[in-house]
Amino acid sequence: MGDISRREMLRRLSAAGLVLGGAGGLAAARWDRGGSAAAAAERQQTRDYRLRDAPDGLPELVVARAGAEALAGGAPDPAALVRKAVDALGGMRRFISRGDVVVVKPNIGWDRTPIHAANTNPKVVAEVVRLAYDAGAKSVIVTDASCNEPNRCFQRSGIWKAAYDVGGEVVIPAAHRFRGMRLKGEVLDDWPVYTPLVNADKVINVPIAKHHNLSKYTGAMKNWYGALGGRRNRLHQNIDVSIADLATFIQPTLTIVDAVRVLMRNGPQGGNVADAKDMHTVIATIDQVAADAYGCQLIGRKPEEIPYLKMGHDRGLGTMHWQNLRLAEV
Repeated sequence: MGDISRREMLRRLSAAGLVLGGAGGLAAARWDRGGSAAAAAERQQTRDYRLRDAPDGLPELVVARAGAEALAGGAPDPAALVRKAVDALGGMRRFISRGDVVVVKPNIGWDRTPIHAANTNPKVVAEVVRLAYDAGAKSVIVTDASCNEPNRCFQRSGIWKAAYDVGGEVVIPAAHRFRGMRLKGEVLDDWPVYTPLVNADKVINVPIAKHHNLSKYTGAMKNWYGALGGRRNRLHQNIDVSIADLATFIQPTLTIVDAVRVLMRNGPQGGNVADAKDMHTVIATIDQVAADAYGCQLIGRKPEEIPYLKMGHDRGLGTMHWQNLRLAEV
């Protein structure tokens, strides 16, 4: 896939249709009830994309770090870290079958450049797309429901161009791509849900590890906020339960956490380059709870300090005791 000019990129973005203007762009009163009373007696709806097979001997959590040789040569290649992490888990063909429609869900929430570490690193996203195609995917959709103006988020993050250049189908959020669903969570009841994420054969969660001023840490589980329309800021009143509800609703095939450059404070948007730190790390796992339990330590937090991790653990979504998993450091 060849490079494209800035003008052509802007033209394609402008042609994407009606754009969701941030999290509030779809706010509709009938989707904002959100109370727990009606859902208390009902089982929560789920979209479970996890694999049922678990090959013996493979690690369950992989941490790929740039070695001394790579660091000595300048900035290490984030794509190489992704390959090392996925290969150690058994390779992308373990997760993606020929003909699959795959959705890759990065964090593209903010009008920030990669140096700010507010969005997923574009090179990490591009490599995930490439690996999925190499494994036989029919199509690989890259999308998110941004918090800031989506056109700018997709462009300034570098993700639109990086994904497009390797054949990714970049989907800008628009009103017709959401539909109301009864999620039946403790906090999330009726909400508009982003249909690309619920119509896929496989879903790969590709968040960035960073600080969050309300939830303390944001990574894999919090990344599902980008699956919702409506007035998402209302969920901040009970943020930990809403994160657990979302992680119950969407259980991904694979989680790949970008910790190439980590926002240590003033998250989730950042803005000051000094708030971010190069860590040259990628985490890969089939356990989104363990991904966050390990990842939160990168910003100096302990898993037990993050309430939604305990909730996810108690709901059986994964384990917050990542030390009990088969760990590989590569």
